[in-house]
Amino acid sequence: MIALNKKKTVAFISSYLPRQCGIATFTSDLISNMKLAGGEEFESYVFAMQPGTCLEYDKSVKLKIRKEMKYDYVAAANYINFSDVDVVSVQHEFGLFGGDGGSYLSLLLKRLDKPVITTLHTVLERPRRAYLDSLTDVCQRSEKVIVMNKRGIRMLRDIYSVPEWKIELIPHGIPDLPFADSNYYKRKLDIPRRKTILTFGLLSRNKGIEVVLRALPTIVKTDPSILYIVLGATHPEVLRHEGQDYKFQLERMVLDLGLQKNVIFHNRFVSDQELFQYLGAADVYITPYLHRAQLTSGTLAFAVGAGKAIVSTPYWAAQELLAQGRGKLVRFGDSEHIARSVVEILNNSSLFSKMRKRAYEYGRAMTWPKVGQAYWDIFEAQPLSLQIPLRPTVSSTDWKISAYGRRQVHQSA
Repeated sequence: MIALNKKKTVAFISSYLPRQCGIATFTSDLISNMKLAGGEEFESYVFAMQPGTCLEYDKSVKLKIRKEMKYDYVAAANYINFSDVDVVSVQHEFGLFGGDGGSYLSLLLKRLDKPVITTLHTVLERPRRAYLDSLTDVCQRSEKVIVMNKRGIRMLRDIYSVPEWKIELIPHGIPDLPFADSNYYKRKLDIPRRKTILTFGLLSRNKGIEVVLRALPTIVKTDPSILYIVLGATHPEVLRHEGQDYKFQLERMVLDLGLQKNVIFHNRFVSDQELFQYLGAADVYITPYLHRAQLTSGTLAFAVGAGKAIVSTPYWAAQELLAQGRGKLVRFGDSEHIARSVVEILNNSSLFSKMRKRAYEYGRAMTWPKVGQAYWDIFEAQPLSLQIPLRPTVSSTDWKISAYGRRQVHQSA
């Protein structure tokens, strides 16, 4: 008699650390917290979406999928089908997968014999046809589709024809940080007694950092010691296509505006612990993004969870996270509005305290242990696979596959 494996084995198709990517970080945190929820009953495999550069992964990565190589998607499907995987988790972002509109993902999904649960990190309001068809197909092939805010439910229903019974709402996970006095962290970072404004995340032109820089002269007039920290490396895709041009443009603006003593750029990818220190030191957190069509923001969710006083443009994620006085929304590209809002918050201790407390209390439902449990509940409800593992010989570093697996690939292609 063959003993069935009673563990729930989940295959994650996603970017993964050490790739410098928000979804890679998200997936790593999700796996850790699903493990916390599921304990010994949970096991994870990772199928890592590989960027142009070669990365070295830990042993949890079973296979690398090169974005523009169709064969890799088929090989991954074969690996999963012949393994003891019970359910597949797809972390979906349009730019992550190859083909027009990310259509290569469907090459993998249509070959799978295992149930799929897809987390959507972006939902487009006006997708061109290839994006509409690609995401519609992914949703049709998924048992459940997870979105991170209420607007995503409406968009999936009205634009992509996804039935509401298939959609689950789980917020973006955040670390469970203390509600702390910023002065403690300022001393650790050697910036004592300075009011501090922070923006963090991978640097790209759509982040709108220049809008904050144009607001700073007005803000600095009220307190010449104010410090604005821009924390985060240039986005790898931006770096590949245009180098550090945007960062250099911002640095020139600082010089032209005479803000050398008021702005610091930390142009590097930081560890979680370092990030938490900078977030703890911030008095005001700003996301000055230039476009409204952004459904999720891990950085904004982090700031809400840390109980920061927040100023943001009204992109979709911000509208929901900062409702009911949890932050201040400002017009897109409006430096004067940003300046007025920051000055008002810093000069009004009652408003500052109320905003912080509302954000922190709201964030308690978004902490990673609770989010991990919510994901585990959905995945745990999927039936265990009765497949006896007959894994094809695929190594995470060797792209050769067994003869049996290769014949299967050729027949399916």
